[in-house]
Amino acid sequence: MGASSAEPGEPRGLCSYQGHPAVPGPTQDSGPCEASPCAVAPIGVKSALYHPLPAPGLIKSGWERAQHHRCRCLLLASPMGTTSFLGSAWALLHIQNQLVRECLAEMLAVLVLILITLSGSAQMVTSSESKGNILTAYLAGALAVMVSIYIAGGVSGAHLNPAFSLAMCLVEQFPWWKLPIFVAVQTLGAFISAGAVYAVYHDAIHHYSNGTLTASGPRETASIFATYPADYLSLSNGFLDQVVATAVLIVGILAITDSRNKGVPKGLEPVAVALLVLSLEVSMGSNCGCPMNPARDFGPRLFTYVAGWGTEVFSRDNGWWWVPVVAPMLGAAVGSALYQLLVAFHHPLSEGATAAEESPPVLSSAAVPADPETSLAEETGGTLPQK
Repeated sequence: MGASSAEPGEPRGLCSYQGHPAVPGPTQDSGPCEASPCAVAPIGVKSALYHPLPAPGLIKSGWERAQHHRCRCLLLASPMGTTSFLGSAWALLHIQNQLVRECLAEMLAVLVLILITLSGSAQMVTSSESKGNILTAYLAGALAVMVSIYIAGGVSGAHLNPAFSLAMCLVEQFPWWKLPIFVAVQTLGAFISAGAVYAVYHDAIHHYSNGTLTASGPRETASIFATYPADYLSLSNGFLDQVVATAVLIVGILAITDSRNKGVPKGLEPVAVALLVLSLEVSMGSNCGCPMNPARDFGPRLFTYVAGWGTEVFSRDNGWWWVPVVAPMLGAAVGSALYQLLVAFHHPLSEGATAAEESPPVLSSAAVPADPETSLAEETGGTLPQK
């Protein structure tokens, strides 16, 4: 798509919605666009709304949201009347499919989460704890959770964890058909992040291990990427450890995001979740590193298998690998049930509502609504005008 011809210095409009033709900028005679709702321009793209009356000074730089006749149109023109690079790139790359947007956001959030988490472990291990220790590694992981939720919370809900996605399905806040898609995206993101950490710490890992990539022994480095049990830990005890830890994690998150409970100030939920994760890691990390996230463990473990650590990453410790995959899922179910049975089911009903009318009293999805009318009203801070 491109802007229609214009005299130098005369900006021309470009509608971002699927294939809409370019239309003139706001003038005395221009009227409202009757097309379907259009997407919002990115930062730096000049935007304006076509009004039936003159709108002096309406064309401004920066992110500008406007609303009229349920349509938002963009002026992607530079002061000289040529289409800006940022505007052209946005028009070309902008994705409107809600599921794709959620998957991309979830992927980026998991990439950041695992990159920071594993880097904290790599720094601790390869420096023989001279430039980091178990506490700094846990702190890095908890802060990574906070950053990742801020990255994807408003798009995908920032699940980051198959166990949490399962919990949302169980409390009817996430569709079951999306569960395998999110699990695949989260695992793939963790796998890619493990590769990035290996690239960043390649020389340090090989220097520390004397060039031998092993999953056991005094110079093993596989534990940088995946969790392994302590020497004294049995499979059954490790399984129980992960069920309990993940259950507590889910109970805490449901409480933090429950609008009918005490809650936390809006926008600080990621901070509260990060503190919850840190508390679990420093109190339940000695047995097996407190993974609580199947994607966080299996994705990087799979990377170590293909990157040269060999089959030992799956066979070590009596085939430990399945415990941090299965146990957190069971823990998510236990945690969801506990919070519902002991807290959420007993919230007072809203005034005038019956039990049958009341929705599940837990958090609603943080994802951007798929309904364009709802999304437009929320983004413009008001209600939609009558057609």
